[in-house]
Amino acid sequence: MPNEVRFVNYSLQYQNLKKEIDAAMEDVLNRGDLILRQDVEEFENSVASFIGVKHAVSLNSGTDALIFALMAAGIGPGDEVITVSHTFVASISCIVHCQATPVLIEVGEDFNMDADKLEQAITPKTKAIIPVYLNGRMCDMEKIMAIAEKHNLIVVEDSAQALGAKFKGKSSGSIGLAGCFSFYPAKILNCFGDGGMLTTNNPEIAERATLLRDHGQKTKTEILCYGFTSRLDNLQAAVLNIRLRRLPENIRRRREIAEIYNNKLADIPEIKLPPAPDDHYFDVYQNYVLKAQKRDELFAYLKEKGVETLIKDPIPNHWQPGLNLSHFVLPYTEQLAKEVISLPMYPELTNEQVDYVINCVHGFYSGQ
Repeated sequence: MPNEVRFVNYSLQYQNLKKEIDAAMEDVLNRGDLILRQDVEEFENSVASFIGVKHAVSLNSGTDALIFALMAAGIGPGDEVITVSHTFVASISCIVHCQATPVLIEVGEDFNMDADKLEQAITPKTKAIIPVYLNGRMCDMEKIMAIAEKHNLIVVEDSAQALGAKFKGKSSGSIGLAGCFSFYPAKILNCFGDGGMLTTNNPEIAERATLLRDHGQKTKTEILCYGFTSRLDNLQAAVLNIRLRRLPENIRRRREIAEIYNNKLADIPEIKLPPAPDDHYFDVYQNYVLKAQKRDELFAYLKEKGVETLIKDPIPNHWQPGLNLSHFVLPYTEQLAKEVISLPMYPELTNEQVDYVINCVHGFYSGQ
């Protein structure tokens, strides 16, 4: 049996593609193509094709993708934007960086925005909704888009954890006004640092994001607006081009690992498994997240057994004192913060390692 299972094995991911990655990076350096060159353009075109949208604008982070999507849509002071607290803080901070006001609502059993709680949060100041696709599962976008259309609201998809996921056949990042992706090292498609992407079918949003990422420059001599430095490095794009070609295979393996977890952990009454995919949801399992009784004790036990797990956001965002969001009361979100734990989930895991994790979880709850 293996005695150590990493949460994510970055070194192994590199070693498995070392020859291709090294050759691609050497090619970029030999060409001297460092900023907004052919590798970036190839990556943007490939992602747009993969998702099924007309435009993809690469950026230096998923956070900037969210900010630029809101800015390009005209969100600003006095506007309210609805999202959730059970998410990475970037889903909320992007609203604040646009000088708008975040409005937080509950999530459902799948950890995603509860569409049934959405309409009651809408006010005359509401201008946009940011559904967050947590752990590689999309929200109920049929309900959310119907509500958005009814109230004339913009929808920006936080797809940072859901590249390749689908809801009723529609890809994440293809439904709202814009989709926002992250290529941070822990993501399902990752590079060796920060990276992001904004996707859209709206040419004006794409044009605005393209200007914002490069100081508002249309050309080197023509500046149309104030912007930022938010370009995806060409070296990172070269790496992402290689990894994107293997994404379907990696998603297949993630779903296979999830099925093993589902089948072999289902008999433990003290834990609740993530929702299983069905005809409507095609999940890509960025993370495999349990709701667990004695969560903190389980975390410590698995660590002792050599299994690296993750407790993400043990303090809900709206309880973080520096964010000034304590006026929101979200009891289910608050309970989740005490229960959720992520097990190792990445394509390089062997079946033997997965079984070891499963046996350790069984061992904890059986008292062995």
